[in-house]
Amino acid sequence: MIVLRREVGDVLRGHRQAQGRTLREISASAAVSLGYLSEVERGEKEASSELLASICGALNLPMSKMLSDVSDRAAESEAVSALVTLPVARRSDLVRASAA
Repeated sequence: MIVLRREVGDVLRGHRQAQGRTLREISASAAVSLGYLSEVERGEKEASSELLASICGALNLPMSKMLSDVSDRAAESEAVSALVTLPVARRSDLVRASAA
């Protein structure tokens, strides 16, 4: 099951780390407490659209890009979970079938 707050957090963390910036820098720039930003990045808190806009602004990341990245990750997760698994015969079934 896809949990959007985790995907959002992973995307935000990825962009922050790619910029070589710390949680402290982003929290100060976004006017968000360090602890709350950390919880958002870990997917423990679901941020409001206003808070996401503030965090994205601090990262110089258009919200549309962040949402697009989240959408891509969700689509990948859905594709993986939609894979069809084929039944595998148990060895005992094969022995019974050959004895018949």
